Amino acid sequence: MNDKIIEIEIYGRPYKIRVKGEEDEKYISHLTAYVDQKMEEIAVKSKSTDPLKIAVLAALNIADEYFLTQQKFDQLGDAIGQMETEMDGLEKRLFQDGHEYPNIEKATS
Repeated sequence: MNDKIIEIEIYGRPYKIRVKGEEDEKYISHLTAYVDQKMEEIAVKSKSTDPLKIAVLAALNIADEYFLTQQKFDQLGDAIGQMETEMDGLEKRLFQDGHEYPNIEKATS
């Protein structure tokens, strides 16, 4: 893979970073736009002109979004696990007596 140095701009400041290929460059561009947008939002809300303060507050906001998303993801995983357990229990009860039910297929996984 060919490493490539690209120049990005976040909050009006240029940065050079190394990327690996075309897809990474597109992804970095997407990340750059997101971070830049967050910093612009924080600058307006906080009325601060200190780029370091704005960067730290933007990082905290992004971290908050990440952890809230992770929490929702974990909750969905728990809900899916509970549903799978309930489905297994229903399947066992349905087929426990060995009877075959027309129009019902036993799940195979």
